[in-house]
Amino acid sequence: MSTILFRRIKYFNFTRIIMKRTASSEEPSTSKKAKNENFLEEIQNNRLKTAESILDFKFNKKRIKILNKYEEVPETNSEGGICYWMARDQRVQDNWAMLFTQKLALKNKLPLHVVFCLIDNFPGATLRHYQFMLEGLEEVAQDLKKLSINFHLLRGEHKKEIPKFVKDFKIGALVCDFSPLRIHREWVENIKKELPSKVPFIQVDAHNIVPIWIASDKQEYAARTIRNKINSKLGEYLTEFPPLIKHTYKPKDSYRPEPIDWKDLIESLKVDRSVGPVDWIKPGYKNGIDMIDSFIMKRLKHFSDKRNDPTLNALSNLSPYFHYGQIAVQRSIIEVKKYKSSASASVDAFCEEAIVRRELSDNFCFYNPNYDNLKGITDWAMKTLNDHRKDKRDYVYTRKEFEEAKTHDDLWNSAQIQMTKEGKMHGFLRMYWAKKILEWTASPEEGLETAIYLNDRFNLDGRDPNGYVGCMWSIGGIHDQGWGERKIFGKIRFMNYDGCKRKFDIKKFIARYGGVVHHKKK
Repeated sequence: MSTILFRRIKYFNFTRIIMKRTASSEEPSTSKKAKNENFLEEIQNNRLKTAESILDFKFNKKRIKILNKYEEVPETNSEGGICYWMARDQRVQDNWAMLFTQKLALKNKLPLHVVFCLIDNFPGATLRHYQFMLEGLEEVAQDLKKLSINFHLLRGEHKKEIPKFVKDFKIGALVCDFSPLRIHREWVENIKKELPSKVPFIQVDAHNIVPIWIASDKQEYAARTIRNKINSKLGEYLTEFPPLIKHTYKPKDSYRPEPIDWKDLIESLKVDRSVGPVDWIKPGYKNGIDMIDSFIMKRLKHFSDKRNDPTLNALSNLSPYFHYGQIAVQRSIIEVKKYKSSASASVDAFCEEAIVRRELSDNFCFYNPNYDNLKGITDWAMKTLNDHRKDKRDYVYTRKEFEEAKTHDDLWNSAQIQMTKEGKMHGFLRMYWAKKILEWTASPEEGLETAIYLNDRFNLDGRDPNGYVGCMWSIGGIHDQGWGERKIFGKIRFMNYDGCKRKFDIKKFIARYGGVVHHKKK
């Protein structure tokens, strides 16, 4: 790959307005926008302190994998530029894949393109998911335009549209982000087969702080076996990001993107519209950064000891943004860790969940091809479920009854209503919810399939490694140990209604969401 001297872009640093950011129970609505803009500016200034651009930053090459045999941008037929195929990490700043793509483009004095390939039939996705994603991508397109970077929205099969784009636009190298899930890995393999000759295909893990192939070379048994492997590497990988900068090399007019009518695009989608958008959370990078800020200022201090109480507002509410890659987990950790001295236990608890537990989920899905079915669970768990397969179920519900929250358990019904209405079930109740599905279905297989179906259909953060591992933990004992033997569950960890009563005020939660007892003949 040719190395080109690059004349550094000089930046005009605006005088930084220093504002003391303190927690407040009430904040005037008129100041909210200004406060968010100040936080965004503070983050950008920290990027600029790190490096003026990616060329001035020592990029850790262990974040990348070359997926084919080509390592150099070809001298000919590459004048169209360098392309980032954006999939899992749908953001402009704080994106290692995006930054690496700009590094290649600047070094080779080439234009930079970003493409996103949209399909109408993504498994399990509804209008709720598509609208949240596309509104975030609209912001991506706007932000890229300000940086003189072209954003192209393709529609159709990845294996056809991405290679065609590379050929038609004379792309010299293709960069992609990483996902451990089956569908994304199939896209990558199919694209690799169809790419024009001599075009390097490079993957960057822009989602995990420690790249998946560096953290561990095998499926880890539990959090305790991966924790030190990840935490010992944070000194190398948990760094500030350099900024993505205005790109100096413009494409020819013939390589300009087609205009996108985002409203018409959403209306044209051939998707399930029976599950609509929610209004309590707004998509996109700026709203995600605002959510980080509100978490730090208002909820972080309660996170360590109140996050398992569904009646309190103590969660980060960042999982939808993480799922769509609209903000980087690494950014949230950088900002949260600044409050270690004042909220030590909560910072530690958040880092455990957002780094160790989340990257453990990616590890499981990456190394276990059966991450969403019972073939993927451990021998002891399969044996104990089989030993109790024929145990009598006091209640058996259909998928439709589950979906409509028509069980005999008003707490379970309330949790289901929360998920269907808000697109996000409280984390503690997700465990109880899934375990009861195991208890009230005819077989463990049906229970797991039902839990995954409902989670993927209604939760904004569904169709995600965390969701699959959550269901597999609850029903198949993944990343857990054997417990006292019980009917139906065997040695799988048990949870019940009375246990929830001891944890939080279940009447308050039920009153909030309106779950009622539906009587069914045993």
